[in-house]
Parts: sequence; C-alpha cells; structure tokens
Amino acid sequence: MSTLAGAAPRPRRHWADPNAWHLRTKLVLATMLLLVAICSVVGSVLYASMDTFLTQQVDTQLFQASHRAAEYGSISQAPTGNQPRPDPLDAPGQGAGTLSARLQGNTMVLAGLRSPEGKRVDLQHSDVAALVSIAQSPELQSGQQPATVPVDRHLTVGHYRIMATKTASGDVILTGLPLAAKDSALEQLVLTTVIVSLGGLVLIGLVGTYIIRRTLQPLDQVSSVAAKVAQLPLDAGEVALAMRVPPSAAHPGTEVGNVGHALNRMLDNVSGALHARQESEMKVRQFVADASHELRTPLTAIRGYTDMLKMTEKLSPQGSESLGRVETQSLRMSRLVEDLLTLARLDEGQPLKLAPVDLTQLVVETVSDQKVIAPDHQWRLDLPEEPVEVKADGARLHQVMVNLLSNARKHTDPGTTITTGVSRSATGEAVITVTDTGPGVPPELQKKVFARFTRADKARTGTEGSTGLGLSIVQAIVDAHGGSVELSSRPGRTEFAVYLPA
Repeated sequence: MSTLAGAAPRPRRHWADPNAWHLRTKLVLATMLLLVAICSVVGSVLYASMDTFLTQQVDTQLFQASHRAAEYGSISQAPTGNQPRPDPLDAPGQGAGTLSARLQGNTMVLAGLRSPEGKRVDLQHSDVAALVSIAQSPELQSGQQPATVPVDRHLTVGHYRIMATKTASGDVILTGLPLAAKDSALEQLVLTTVIVSLGGLVLIGLVGTYIIRRTLQPLDQVSSVAAKVAQLPLDAGEVALAMRVPPSAAHPGTEVGNVGHALNRMLDNVSGALHARQESEMKVRQFVADASHELRTPLTAIRGYTDMLKMTEKLSPQGSESLGRVETQSLRMSRLVEDLLTLARLDEGQPLKLAPVDLTQLVVETVSDQKVIAPDHQWRLDLPEEPVEVKADGARLHQVMVNLLSNARKHTDPGTTITTGVSRSATGEAVITVTDTGPGVPPELQKKVFARFTRADKARTGTEGSTGLGLSIVQAIVDAHGGSVELSSRPGRTEFAVYLPA
C-alpha cells in the first residue's frame, strides 16, 4: 500500500562517524582510551625505572670485573718484555660469560670469553672489530681518562655491556658482561605488564559498561517517553497525553533528573493546551452544527417561495434571471449546510449502520448516476469477476463514492477519462480507486487536499465550484470505518484510493 506522506525513513548509522555513536558508546570508549593511556604511561615509567636499575647493577659488576682484569693484566710474567702479558680472563673472580680482550697499540692480541664450563672461547673477527672501535675512543687515546663509559654492543655471542680501561703500560683492556639476564627480566616485565593491563582493561570495560548503562537508564526512559509523545496525533481531535517520565528519572538535582523534570513540566503544559484546544474545537463544532441546523429552515423557505413565485407570477426576463440566481445560490447553500451537518455528525462519533455492502454494485450504480450528470466525460469501470463485500454503512459509502466521482468530474475538462475500480489488496483489504487523466494536483496542494475548505479551483481546470468539504467528508467517513484514503497524483494521472478493512 502506498502512502501519501509516509514517515521519513530512519537514517542509517555510520559507525565511522563519531557523531552517530550512542552516548554510552562514547563514554565506554573514552574510559577505555584513558585507561590505555594510563597503562601505557605506567608501563613506560616502570620499564624505564627497571632498565635503569638493572643497568646500574650490571655497571657495578662490570666496574669490578674490569678492575680485576686490569690489575691482573698489568702483572708481568717475565723480566723480559718479549713474553706476552697474562690473559685478563684468568683473573680470579671472573664469571662465566665474561668477555675480555687486550689491545697493544692497534693490535688485538687477546680476545675471548669464558664459557659456562670455565674454558676460554675466542671471538670472531666481526666481534674483534667492534671491540677495537671501542678501544680507540678519543679519551683513551689522549690519556685523559683511564676508562671509558660502558657501552652496549650486539655481538655474535650475544648482547654485551663493555668497558675499556687503559693500563699503566699503555695497553687497553676491554671487559664485557652479558646482558641476557637483564634483557630477559625486561621482557618478562613487558609481558607481565601487557597481560595485567589487558586483563584490567577487559574487566574495567565490562564493569564500566554495566555502570554506564545503569547510570544512563533514566535518560533512556526520558527518550522513550519523548518518542511515544512524538508519535501521537496532536494536530486534531481529543488527545490523551498521559505519558510522563517516571519519578525515578525526573528527580531535580541531577543532570538527567533535571531533563526528565523539565520534560514532565512541558508535557503538563502541552496537555493543558491540547485540552483547551479540544474544548475550543468542540464549541466551534457545536456552533457549526447548530447554525447549520438552524439554516435549513430559512433555506427551505427560500427555495419554496422561489418555486411559488415561478409558478404564480409572471416575471420579466430580468426578473426570471434574478430569481434563477436566487434559486441556484440557495441550492448551493443547502449543499454546504448538509455537508457541514454531515461533518458535525461524524465528529460527534454517531454510530454507523453496519451491514454487508457489495462494493461492486455500489460502484456500478454511482458511476451510472454520474454518466447522466456528465455525459461529456469518459466513464470506465475496472471490476473483479467476484463481488467484493465489506461490512459497512452503505449510505455513507455511497456518499464517499459520490464525492470522489464529483471531485474528479468538477476538476477535469470534458473528455477526461475517469476510471473506477474495485479490488482486494494482498492483506485482504477492499480497495476502491477513482483515477482520472486530468492535469493532476500540485504537490503543495496534495499535503492539505483532505483539509476542510480546501479548494482546487485555482489549481485544476474545470467549470464547477465546490464547497471544499467533499474530500474532508470522504476522509471522515473512511476513518469512521477504520480504513484510510490516499492520494497519488502527477500530470495526466490522479488517483484516490480508499482502503476498507476486510
């Protein structure tokens, strides 16, 4: 079933746009990002502190090992200078993995490390080259400092912290300690920090989500009430505006409570305004009903005296024309009064006289009457093979058909094709359609075509005027039957569709 002015489709959420996220999602993400930042800062500070502490421990051991190696390497084994000086690795107290080398001038005479079994293992040429670059530091070459600052090097035998010391004889002794224990400790620290942080983030995320949901639940209640009120038809009729925000979500003093309290006050104000509007509408409707009822008597008298004058008096041509205009206007006013009375009765909710109605027969009879009134139009029928029956008020439905067909006839030029059809929809509803090939209804008029006293004389061609109440009566009668009436129009095709419950 098509709709004349359907509700706007709900926009899809784009998750790439933060403005489309729920407030609770933003709060949870903000909390998680803040926790990630805190864990990162704490982990970085902890890593830096542990790295500094472990490095200081290694440096202390390295200074001691270097001092032992330098003292032992400075002892001469023979009175002649031809024999080599002792190997620093043989110095007492040197542990497994200790690296030691001796540089005489620019020549590396000894370079090795102590294996876990206590044996000496020679270093590769790439490692020797790295040690020579350390021994050739400007400070040692100039003799300004007896030792260089310890440095880290990645050798083929592992990661080492190395320090060079210049002896009194001019040799340079390099001592290094492995950093495997330090690196392992830092890796364990990083792993532990990451695991603990992830676990904490997951736990905080779950707990935080639960707390945020509970905290924002009053806001959901406020939103739910506002959404229900937004769906109410507040434009006309009696409206029972009974929805209010629960007291638990409308307690002044909190942000959400202030919003709920303000919404309740606004709803109270709107409810009072709607009640006042309803009372005003009822007074106007009662006045229209009373006035229309009172106008029937003088209008009937005017028409009676007009007929009597036409039968008893001999009038001049100008008098006959004037009397004819009086009769025409009285008939038009009588139709207006009858339409107003019909709407007044429908507004009062007078019960319908329900009985089985054959829509096919109703349409055939109504169209036949219109053919006699307007033979200059092309009248067509689109009827099913089987009768379509509904339980309805036959007289009211006849009035619906008369108004729809008269509307199509009045607002189209002679020769226009008007097709009336009866069918059933996929949901079982009975459907009556009145379609014409006229110029169509302008878009700005389609939105208010069912409003009272809306006239299309200026928008669609035609010669007959109208009271502007015909389509209003159609909608009121169809609504009283629990159905709906819709309009779809474009140049060359205008269709009114009436849907009645099965």
